[in-house]
Amino acid sequence: ADARWAILAPPMATGTLLARLRDLALDVVFPPRCAACGRHGSFLHDACVAAMPVAEPPRCSRCWDASATDPCGPCGRRPPAFNGLRSLYVMGGGAREAVHALKYRGHAAAARPMGALMAAHARAVRFDADVVTAVPLVGRRRRVRGYNQSELLAREVARELRLPFDGRALRRVRASPPQARAATPEERRRNVEDAFRADASRVAGRRALLIDDVATTGATLDACARALKDAGAREVWCLTWARGD
Repeated sequence: ADARWAILAPPMATGTLLARLRDLALDVVFPPRCAACGRHGSFLHDACVAAMPVAEPPRCSRCWDASATDPCGPCGRRPPAFNGLRSLYVMGGGAREAVHALKYRGHAAAARPMGALMAAHARAVRFDADVVTAVPLVGRRRRVRGYNQSELLAREVARELRLPFDGRALRRVRASPPQARAATPEERRRNVEDAFRADASRVAGRRALLIDDVATTGATLDACARALKDAGAREVWCLTWARGD
């Protein structure tokens, strides 16, 4: 795990002299290293961000899949439970490296700049929300990783947007195989069907912003959004760092 993140974890008011002195000391002991290129100097270099492949239209306005039609074929046949999905980047180049560093290489501190960029995008597309939550991660994967990368991103998004983060609004009630191993969209959908439950006392009547690191077919986000809607959420908007086209 990222040793620097363990030190950053305790809450501390941002913008204070103490916080700035802490960050300077940490920069000396644990020099920031870019999650995209691996070079020291920043957790995410501006040049690396500028080179990332942006997930630009034409895309389906509902699931943000690359599509010449709107809605795309799958959304036209079976609309997802979420009201809309947006992803900043295509899963390639530096965007992929950043996800892999965060998800598999213990580079948890990368969640801070990644989350800030995601929050800026949420403002740009005018996602209105009352609460921010994340796709849950439980069991062996969370124990091995030591954290839920989607939750780290969601906490940063919530902080930047000045919205409450609720890590207990949504929980996984059924284990499922990693989605990366599923060969087809239908297999991915079956993997996560009825795998999540939401707490009505936390989401009923509220607009939820659901965060994940990567969307591929959108099956996991769909299952989570369905659980949130079943618990009374008024709207569910989804935001991910990358989209696997």
